[in-house]
Amino acid sequence: MEFIKPNINVDFVGKRKIAYSVSLALILVSLISLIYHGGPKYGIDFAGGTVIQIKFPASVEIGDIKSGLTGVGLENTTIQTFGDPKDYEYLIRTEIPLKTDDNFSEQIKAAVQKTTGSEPDIRRIEMVGPQVGKDLQEKALFAIYYSMLFIAVYISGRFEFKWLACATIAAVLMGGIYLLSKLSISMAILTVLALIITLVLFWILNLKYAMGAIVALIHDVVITVGCFSLLGKEFSLPIIAAVLSIMGYSLNDTIIVYDRIRENLRKHPKKPLGETINRSVNETLSRTILTSGITLVAVLSLFILGGGIIHDFALAMLVGIVVGTYSSIYVASPILLAWQDAGKKK
Repeated sequence: MEFIKPNINVDFVGKRKIAYSVSLALILVSLISLIYHGGPKYGIDFAGGTVIQIKFPASVEIGDIKSGLTGVGLENTTIQTFGDPKDYEYLIRTEIPLKTDDNFSEQIKAAVQKTTGSEPDIRRIEMVGPQVGKDLQEKALFAIYYSMLFIAVYISGRFEFKWLACATIAAVLMGGIYLLSKLSISMAILTVLALIITLVLFWILNLKYAMGAIVALIHDVVITVGCFSLLGKEFSLPIIAAVLSIMGYSLNDTIIVYDRIRENLRKHPKKPLGETINRSVNETLSRTILTSGITLVAVLSLFILGGGIIHDFALAMLVGIVVGTYSSIYVASPILLAWQDAGKKK
């Protein structure tokens, strides 16, 4: 299917400085939001506590719900509407992990019915202990960082034939991270330091394709996390799954462009690298737009029609697909040119 004319020649490389400015601004806004809010807003999966999903047959006041919960010892709760407001469904959260059983559900039901005058339907009650939440936080960060390392090994081996060098770096870093995680060091700080060390090692070993791919992935993850921080959305296990999916989607786009750059470098070895990169991005542009557009339509359908349970997951995917497509064109590929320019200056 020919969506864009084969002879199109958009000057993506010429606009890379503007793209760098846009990316830098988005990353700064994301980091400022995360610092201001004290990090991501963790859901019950990571923070621990109890969540109760409750539904009413008619409209009720949130204050009346809180009064009923106070009667059964549930103080300092947060209550928000869930899904369509016309469904009269609410999520109740408390930071206290509670032992739940059938009797507890009946107590909540009776107490809330007394203050609201409406018989509620308890849809679910979930409890996560604080230690379990902390363990899940660490495992989520491990999953994201290790995914980036394995991606770096694959990119280096496929495009630069440096399987051994990159695999050795990955093994050493994974072992070091695992050992340091046993000490009383914040996993978030440890992950950031590990990413910085990884990029420095890639620079020293001249792994430019892996560097481009990893920087693009960091760009996508930071902006997606920042978007959730700005909107006050909670981070849960489904959102981590969305972040990992975004990384895979972005990497797929990046590999397509990298493949075409490598082919054109072999066909036209004497042409300037900037011209080759621009030509390669234009040649894959039709495929990129079609793939991203179709995926966006599917995810947008989930976002609009999927209901409250899958809403945040779909939102993360929407942001990630847009940012991932952008980074494949304006971040991963131009880094090869920036690397060459830096090498010349050096």
